[in-house]
Amino acid sequence: MTVIRARNASAAAEPPAPPKKDDQSLYRFEMLYDGATWRAWADTPSELLEALIPEYPALETPRDRAAARIRLALRTQVRMQASLAMAPELEECTAEQRGVLLSSRETPPAVRQWDAPVPLVLVATFYRPEGRLPRPEGPEGSLVWIDPGDDWSLLLTLHQAGVIQVNVRTDMAPPAPEPDEGN
Repeated sequence: MTVIRARNASAAAEPPAPPKKDDQSLYRFEMLYDGATWRAWADTPSELLEALIPEYPALETPRDRAAARIRLALRTQVRMQASLAMAPELEECTAEQRGVLLSSRETPPAVRQWDAPVPLVLVATFYRPEGRLPRPEGPEGSLVWIDPGDDWSLLLTLHQAGVIQVNVRTDMAPPAPEPDEGN
């Protein structure tokens, strides 16, 4: 596994040039993370995850890798929900909605419908079809899903949630699937 990391330039500066591999080719993926203060380049989603989960390459079983992705998803959920709960729109929520937004995440929220002015951040693993809880519904933007089901779904949903930014070179053939990807 190879992931290259570099501190990102300030918004006023020119971004760093993408690094090249030994054969002078470029990496397939680029990711901005940690508040866009860091950049990482890699050829596979699992290599990118090494920047977010440093112990990821040492995890040998699909079960251990899945557990690490879920832990990252949960940490992200807690941080995002806390940040969203500080929005002035929290005052527009009902007492029940505020209770859900401000409750502990030791137990995943069990709601059928979410239409509060503050989005609810959820980890997909705990909801159907993968999990036991019914999947909540709501208007667009009312639910933020983080899906740690596999390497790419985690990166994609973190990107969609605005936690990271992933860029994919489309002028390259996709990498061969990794043996434990999706587990």
